[in-house]
Amino acid sequence: MAITKSGGDIADNVIGENSYFTGKFIINGSLRIDGRFEGKYLQAEQLYVGPNGKVRTNINAVSLIIEGLIIGNINASNRVLLMPTAKILGDIKTPELIIQNGVILEGRCTIANDLRSSAKDLIEVEYDKNKIIPEEFIARA
Repeated sequence: MAITKSGGDIADNVIGENSYFTGKFIINGSLRIDGRFEGKYLQAEQLYVGPNGKVRTNINAVSLIIEGLIIGNINASNRVLLMPTAKILGDIKTPELIIQNGVILEGRCTIANDLRSSAKDLIEVEYDKNKIIPEEFIARA
């Protein structure tokens, strides 16, 4: 499977530019959206949203390349690439986030290799590792 932006290999499945799809969509393989998708949920291994693509749902994928518009939360187990024309309204969770100049994004981003835990928990655990308590605080206790 290969998703490309420039018309070489096309995704395994396509929602065309003049197409509109609604519902819950779970797909094994890749999906390219050049039209509109609205629903409760979208899951694909690889997702490419073209410059004219518009998506309103929560997304779960391995990798995403986004040039269009997404309203919803994104959970990617590998990578999210936001191209200059991308517009995102929603939270992103992924180990790798690449944001090119020109992107419009409103939401929280959680970047961590272990997405099962919150970034806050991971950071606090790391902070507490090998904690050294100064002598003056021990004497007062």
